[in-house]
Amino acid sequence: MPADSKPTALILLNMGGPDSLEAIKPFLYNLFSDRELIQLPLGGLLQKPFAKLISHFRSKKVRESYEYIGGRSPLLEWTQKQAAGISKQLGEKIKPFVVMRYWHPRADEILAELKSQGIAQAIVLSMYPHYTGATTGSSVNDFRRNAQILYPELEYQVIEQWFDWPGYIKALAARVGEGLGKFHELMRNDVRILFSAHALPQRFIDRGDPYQQQVEITASKVMELVGDYRWSIAYQSRSGPVNWMTPGTDDEIIRLGSEGETALLMVPISFVSDHIETLEEIDLQYRILAEQHGIPHFFRAPSLNDNADFLTGMADLVKQRCLL
Repeated sequence: MPADSKPTALILLNMGGPDSLEAIKPFLYNLFSDRELIQLPLGGLLQKPFAKLISHFRSKKVRESYEYIGGRSPLLEWTQKQAAGISKQLGEKIKPFVVMRYWHPRADEILAELKSQGIAQAIVLSMYPHYTGATTGSSVNDFRRNAQILYPELEYQVIEQWFDWPGYIKALAARVGEGLGKFHELMRNDVRILFSAHALPQRFIDRGDPYQQQVEITASKVMELVGDYRWSIAYQSRSGPVNWMTPGTDDEIIRLGSEGETALLMVPISFVSDHIETLEEIDLQYRILAEQHGIPHFFRAPSLNDNADFLTGMADLVKQRCLL
């Protein structure tokens, strides 16, 4: 897409989250209805009945987690700030938008808005650094389907993967440095670093998705900048009778405690902003688990959110990939 004077939409894709306690159940229904994320046997015949059933039972437990963080997900707010911050660095012709996969604003809403404003070209940026068809693939495919139907005239480029982008690596390394600064200087050299990425069913890795390999590359590049600390990777948010990626974050915390570790820094690696998995799962559940297994000194590295270095890094990514 050549640089010109026409307005261009910068559209950030993300998962989304409930914006109220009442939205939890329909949000979960949308999530479990996605066959690119959850594939049941017999094709799509059982997908919607399954989604209705599981969202009913899961919403009761999930409600407690969202109550703990204030009754709603902050993911939309952070993604909007990221879109605005990146667009500001790209010039006045770049207009920020956000599309969420499982909650509002959905792709059809934003495409209708673009059409009404006469914006005929766009840059679509996935906010998942590491690629899998369950996240980036599903979000991009959803956008493409809706664009083909609702706004076929829209010209757009898609940025899907940036797991090794230097601006991202540097920003994440800086957050790790801030996390290490939370420990007393006398114990700082003994801190164990645990990168925690969102788990996937193992079948996604077995079919060839590069997610795990990309997570490992990101962590390795970050640690080249951070320095000589012991570190490992684990995968969180595993639930249900599925063969998940290993090791699980909870299992890794228990293992580290059994080996005598007493200071642990958690680094959310597949998340670029705070949401339920950082604010409740890591900050509450894993902190309690660590204390129960002999790790009294537990901190989490800050999320990237709208930190200036991260936004600059992402703006540079868009400039390079889209020739702005």
